[in-house]
Amino acid sequence: MEQTRHMAVALDGPSAAGKSTLARAAARRFGFLYVDTGAIYRSVGLAACRAGIDPKDTAAVMELLPGLRIDMAYDERGVQRMLLDGEDVSEAIRRPEISLYASDVSAHPEVRAFLMEMQRDLARRHSVVMDGRDIGTVVLPDAELKVFLTASAAARARRRWLELREKGIETDPEEVRRDIAYRDQQDTRRAAAPLRPAEDAVFLDTSELSLEQSVEALCGLIREAMER
Repeated sequence: MEQTRHMAVALDGPSAAGKSTLARAAARRFGFLYVDTGAIYRSVGLAACRAGIDPKDTAAVMELLPGLRIDMAYDERGVQRMLLDGEDVSEAIRRPEISLYASDVSAHPEVRAFLMEMQRDLARRHSVVMDGRDIGTVVLPDAELKVFLTASAAARARRRWLELREKGIETDPEEVRRDIAYRDQQDTRRAAAPLRPAEDAVFLDTSELSLEQSVEALCGLIREAMER
């Protein structure tokens, strides 16, 4: 584990760009806390799905929020686990239909404001690698390093399909491609903190990189930031 000073790494990018995998690996390498903000929004999306409400209905989603208890725990490997009202929902929130719910509920400014302080408090108390879609632009605008991770739509769709298959979730590759296209559209066009790179973000395109190469590229950027 590399010794470091306190710092925050903001990792943004579109759906299925590999943010969680790379952020988790880099956090483990440097001894930072890994924060998957997408999992937090997925937990809200799962709650909306279970409640049978329309995730695009602002009033209904807002009524749901005060009663939710969303917590994060970390297992012995440092993997983030999501708890919704005390239940470990880490696997349930990864279902394809919950991805769409997450995208819809995250478009509400009220939801983003509700979860903002939780994320910022973690960065104040720990060195973090935090991934999401508005980390460098909104959540942690003063992060020491901001990285915008991307890959081609075809590469992202294949990676997501393989990820789901490895988890035993069978789905049609074309459906996965459509879901990613939908999330891209939702994330870039929403009024509240749309997906866009921070002005001082470093771009990292992993379309042609292996997982190992991608991890090394990200870790190299972190080392450079630490030396500045």
